[in-house]
Parts: sequence; structure tokens; C-alpha cells
Amino acid sequence: MSCFPCFSSQGKKARKINSRRGAQAPSNASSIPSTQVQVSENHGDRARDATPNKKKESIENGTNNIEAQTFTFRELASATKNFRPECLVGEGGFGRVYRGQLSSGQIIAVKQLDRNGVQGNKEFLVEVLMLSLLHHPNLVNLIGYCADGDQRLLVYEYMSLGSLEDHLLDIPSCPGEQKALDWYKRMSIALDAAKGLEYLHDKANPPVIYRDLKSSNILLQKDFHAKLSDFGLAKLGPTGDKTHVSTRVMGTYGYCAPEYQRTGQLTAKSDVYSFGVVLLELITGRRVIDTNKPNHEQNLVSWVSSDPSRYPELVDPLLEGDFPVKGLNQAVAIAAMCLQEEQTARPLMSDVVTALSFLTLTPQEGDTSPLLLESSPDSEYTECNTHQGQDQTAEDRQRALAEAMEWGSTHTATSRATSYSSSYMET
Repeated sequence: MSCFPCFSSQGKKARKINSRRGAQAPSNASSIPSTQVQVSENHGDRARDATPNKKKESIENGTNNIEAQTFTFRELASATKNFRPECLVGEGGFGRVYRGQLSSGQIIAVKQLDRNGVQGNKEFLVEVLMLSLLHHPNLVNLIGYCADGDQRLLVYEYMSLGSLEDHLLDIPSCPGEQKALDWYKRMSIALDAAKGLEYLHDKANPPVIYRDLKSSNILLQKDFHAKLSDFGLAKLGPTGDKTHVSTRVMGTYGYCAPEYQRTGQLTAKSDVYSFGVVLLELITGRRVIDTNKPNHEQNLVSWVSSDPSRYPELVDPLLEGDFPVKGLNQAVAIAAMCLQEEQTARPLMSDVVTALSFLTLTPQEGDTSPLLLESSPDSEYTECNTHQGQDQTAEDRQRALAEAMEWGSTHTATSRATSYSSSYMET
């Protein structure tokens, strides 16, 4: 495989942050300018009381009125048995997440803001607004929120299988314990996440940059249908003739795009890079940052990109060889394109969705897929658009994908010498 460029060694020099907890710095920049949400910004002030019958409360955003269901703190305390430890299902930068049950019988997830945590009232407001405005099968559904006094809680649909991190990383290898995700489930989860990002980038108006894609923020339903969650760091994307949004660098170390870390200039291609990291985690079963590994293997992206001949070592050993080799080749190529050092060489999420849609097919479903034709690991995969016997729609989609990959590979070839030189000097 010749797609991987070298990445800057900033990650090696940066401070070590526990990526599992998603350490994030507080932001001073508002992610939702000119938007008024009817929740007090002052933790010391009393917010308008929510009615006990869960009435609908209006959130104003320009000319749009969005209704979000409101809850009292008493209702959510009752639903979670007063936030007992046995109801605790997770914890992150925002606070703790509890499983609960409403009086109607509906199972919910309740996220309670930690007032001493790394995220705060501003992220709460952003998440309420974003998930009230945005609706897609691959985005978690916000049921409502609570803003009683200084309490800040978000109420979501309950995702019974937890996060991708729970099923992918630190899986025990002993027989009879938790079973590792099979190859096709991994590719299906990747496709679901890609579809969520595609919606945010291409179909939401204005476009939204997610900014915090990581395995712990991809939640799973009982059928392993994946949805993006935790929109507290989301930003409205650039509009008009603007090419980027300038903002304080936030997110989780290891997943952030290198140009965003350097300059604070945020684009949709920053999310594409983060997706490439998650796809590598799905392929390898490794954490992006793992301080328990030898020094040269602690940063997953740097370890993979330092030696393209390491290609056969990438696959997660827990798969026990049960995966299509050609599908693996293609998955690694897609990850490589997303992880290009130069953001303009990264594909659009719509191209990624097109490519991954073929990799989710089982052998019976995918016998005629042009992505699964015989090819070597080092192939640039530009021959897909010449495959005969496919209908015109499939040919057009494959041609677009092949051109995108060829474009990125050409860019890599022209910059490889300087990239490798810089990387090895810094190492």
C-alpha cells in the first residue's frame, strides 16, 4: 500500500491525554451565534421552570421554531432511581450517563452535566440546539432536556449496546467472554458513521462540522445500527466564500486533524481525518493512542504510516483471519485517503459512503462488486471504473471513487519525499 503519507510528529511531542476520557479544553467561542435558547446561561440564576406534564418548549433559531420536550429534575431523578450507581452506563467530558425509565415506560438515557467537568453550559446549549435541528437515522435522537435551577440534563433515546469503544477496544480474548465484532459488522458501523457525517456536511443547512468523532461517541442499537452522539463541540461550517471556521482547538487527542491542531482552522475535512482514525481502529482493534504499547507503536496513525510494508499486520487478531483480504485492502485504502496530511487530498464523505457501501456486502451479496475484484495491496484501485457488466449507476459511482483515490495518490506521490524527510527528522 502506497497511500499512507507520513504525518507530523506533533502527536509524539504533545502532552499525553487519556483519549478514552476525551480530554477537551473549554471554549470561549460560541458554536451557535445569533441563537437564543430559553435556558439561563448563569448557573446561579433560576431557569424558567419546566412543567411536570412534559410540555413542549420552543427554541428559537432565526426564523425557525423548534420544539424540544422539557423535563423537571424530579421526573428525571425518579426515572433513574435518584441517579443510583446501578443505573450508571457511562461517563465522559460532559458528565455521567444513566439509564432510566419514564412513567410512560419509555427507556431513556439521561446525561447529567458535571459542573466541574471539561464541558459546560455552553456545550449544553449547543447540543440542545443541534439535535433539535438535525434529524437523521445515524444521529442519536434527543428526546428533551432539563434546566431546573443549576441542573443541566439531556435526555436521549437509549442505545442498548453502548458505544463502539465498548465492543472494539480492550475486548477479552478468553473463550466464552465478550465476542469480538466480525468484519461485516465493523464495516457496517463505519458506513453508518460515514452517513451521519455526510448528512452533517452535505445536507444540513447550514453545514455542521461534528468536531468530536471518536469510537466512544458512536453509539450502537441492539442490531449494531450506529449513531453519532455528543454534539456539544459541533460548529456551524463555513458559508459563502469562506473556506474555514477559525476556533479554539478542541476535541480528543489522536483524532484531531493535524492542520486543525496547528492553526485552529476547522473544515469538514477535519471530520474526514477523524473518520479515518476511527476506521483504522475498526480495522486494527487498537486504540489511536495506547501508552501500554512500545514507544514506536503508541500512536496508531504514526505507527501505520511509518512503514507501508506493515500492511499484513494491520488486521485485528481477534478476527482470527475471518475477513475478505480484498475487502481489507480496500478498507485500508479508504482510511489512507481520509488520513492524508494535506486536507485537500482527503475525499468527501459522500465518496467514503460510496466506497464503504460495497464493503458491507457479504460474499453472497458482493460477488459482483467491483471493489472486491482481484488486486494487490499496493494497487491504487483506479481500475474499478473500467469493470464491465455493471449498470451505469454503479459505474458512475465507482468512477468517481477511483478518480478521488487517484487524485489523492498523485498528490501523495508529489509530496512524499518532503513529508517523509520531515517526519524522520522530527522523529
